[in-house]
Amino acid sequence: MITYTFLQHYWWFLIALLGGLLVFLLFVQGANTLIFRLGRDEAERTLIVNSTGRKWEFTFTTLVTFGGAFFAAFPLFYSTSFGGAYWVWMLILASFVLQAVSYEFQSKAGNVMGRTVYRRLLVLNGVAGPFLLGTAVATFFTGSAFVVDKGAMGTAGALAPAISRWANAWHGLDALADPRNLLLGLCLVFLARVLGALYLVNNIADPALQPRLRRQVAVDAVPFLLLFLGFAGLLFTGKGFAAAPDGTVALESFKYWHNLTAMPATAALLLTGVVLLLFGIGRTLLRPAFTRGIWPAGAGTVLTVLALLLLAGYNGTSYYPSTADLQSSLTLANSCSSETTLRVMAWVSLLIPFVLAYIAYAWHAIDRRSLTRAELEGNEHKY
Repeated sequence: MITYTFLQHYWWFLIALLGGLLVFLLFVQGANTLIFRLGRDEAERTLIVNSTGRKWEFTFTTLVTFGGAFFAAFPLFYSTSFGGAYWVWMLILASFVLQAVSYEFQSKAGNVMGRTVYRRLLVLNGVAGPFLLGTAVATFFTGSAFVVDKGAMGTAGALAPAISRWANAWHGLDALADPRNLLLGLCLVFLARVLGALYLVNNIADPALQPRLRRQVAVDAVPFLLLFLGFAGLLFTGKGFAAAPDGTVALESFKYWHNLTAMPATAALLLTGVVLLLFGIGRTLLRPAFTRGIWPAGAGTVLTVLALLLLAGYNGTSYYPSTADLQSSLTLANSCSSETTLRVMAWVSLLIPFVLAYIAYAWHAIDRRSLTRAELEGNEHKY
């Protein structure tokens, strides 16, 4: 029987899956940070920009869908985080808007700013986008400064009463003051660069770029692994936010480690994801002829992020803890939509496999052949 609790967990799983797909698709941002680092002339830079330019809409659409799913399934999180921590979310959105503008206008006739300016904006998005997203997602484990007062909804004479408020004037920028958040933000920056280089290895057939791309995978893999191990170590040895059956939230030592051991399927997802990611990196570095490292590494990224987000919300855990008022912390039970809404959306979600199949088809159609200099020279529609 499909219960209200099952629906809450079902929708958190879908949101976690979207989060994993979004982090994988950040390879676009990661590859863009390499435009000037690896592109030694205009031809090479054009190859990199046009390779990522084929995919940037997927990342942007997934980001919007991720936010939309939160709004539909867990509206209290949406109103609390997007309405309270608006500075960090506005900066994320602004960086992605700059990306879209840069792709569309860098080659337009009459561009007085020149291509270089727009390409530097792509580099800015490539660093700021993953960093800010990682910092924001880290607050699922470290907490944010907000207060929820559901009694405000019944306040007589109140005009559009808000039931949540931010507890300081920083409105999300305070996340940058927590070293753990910065650790995950930087981790995502280097992961995006690793995935970006792996994608370019697979997508661009250029003998001059290929050796540099493979070296870049090694260069960025080292700081990524160190940062990931550092965040994982702090996560599994620190305190977490445990939610009792009656809704009371309390700090619990080793909470996320307890979640990992209590959910063997999630632990298996995490282990499989890490192994696949390392396999994609290692095989690309050890086998000069191997160009498909992005696929095991991408699948590993999705599984790893999925597992981490499941640890944040399942097994009686507050997925959006409050550091200002512990009992204001959000859980799957106290922040979700009505049972009717979740049930109707669950039926609609059955269309997701068909959407994914279309995306896979479109991706294959776009990337049937590796990108070459000759192809760009004969193509009027290029970035």
